[in-house]
Amino acid sequence: MGKYSTSNRLEVDQPTQGADRNRSLADQADPATDELLLPQLDDGITLLDVEGGRGVPVLQSLVLDHLLLHDGPAFWVDANGHATTTILAQIAPSQRLLNRIHVARGFTASQHYGAVCDLPAAVNKAIQTSTADTGAAGRRSPGRDEDTSSHTPALIVAPAVDAQYRADDTLGETHAKTLQARTLARLATYAEGYDIPVLVTRNERNEFTEPIVTVADHHLECEQTRMGPRVVGEDFETLVYPVDDGAYYQTTFAYWRQLLAARATQVGVEPTTAAPSTPTPEGVGTGVTADGETVAATADPLLDAWTATGGGR
Repeated sequence: MGKYSTSNRLEVDQPTQGADRNRSLADQADPATDELLLPQLDDGITLLDVEGGRGVPVLQSLVLDHLLLHDGPAFWVDANGHATTTILAQIAPSQRLLNRIHVARGFTASQHYGAVCDLPAAVNKAIQTSTADTGAAGRRSPGRDEDTSSHTPALIVAPAVDAQYRADDTLGETHAKTLQARTLARLATYAEGYDIPVLVTRNERNEFTEPIVTVADHHLECEQTRMGPRVVGEDFETLVYPVDDGAYYQTTFAYWRQLLAARATQVGVEPTTAAPSTPTPEGVGTGVTADGETVAATADPLLDAWTATGGGR
């Protein structure tokens, strides 16, 4: 028996885990054309916890990656500026991808809850608009999920789902918990009714946000390592990030941008979006009109409610 026989036997006997799949991908010549190293969002509520910060690029990258693989729009109920278009425009490989994201912003607990309640009406309006566009009907890029439709929702996003209920001084603790519970119940109903993923995050981990953990069907944790973010889920673990020259590294912004560009190429979406030259305050960001003009996003919830981030509707 050689001195490596025990480790070899254990390696053969071990089941294939997410980490093992990542190692296999690292050995391939061109892993970007195969499975990419972002977790898949499954149907039901997924709670994303990001250590050491809000993790806006991580959240937005998961959303954009899901939209690259699935037809249909995303509906985003925003809190605390997670839907800032500055970052979205920097990492999105195509402007057309941004046009599929519809955003409603809630600056108070009642506004946030109202946006969640109004989501079915926003979905119906989006379906009516998309079905009226006969030119878009039946179009599907290679690599997309064949079970998804370009008209029905592909994803619901609700970052910092606890933020407004925790911060609203007009609500007592009991009322705040009740309103948050109603919001979570509606999101769970939408996940089941539309048969899609709902991606949520929370501002803090404490007793107030325990109901979010309880209602979640899946849990992703993102750890901010010294070399960049590392995502861990039930069957997924980020270990290495491959680059073209055969090296492997972890980083933040450059990785998300490169990864999404590779995914876009894989599904036949031509990268078209250039990074904005002038940064804007996080939480408001900029928008792009139908004529291609960059404009500042308004903070008026009546104007922002359920608009497309790529120009507004």
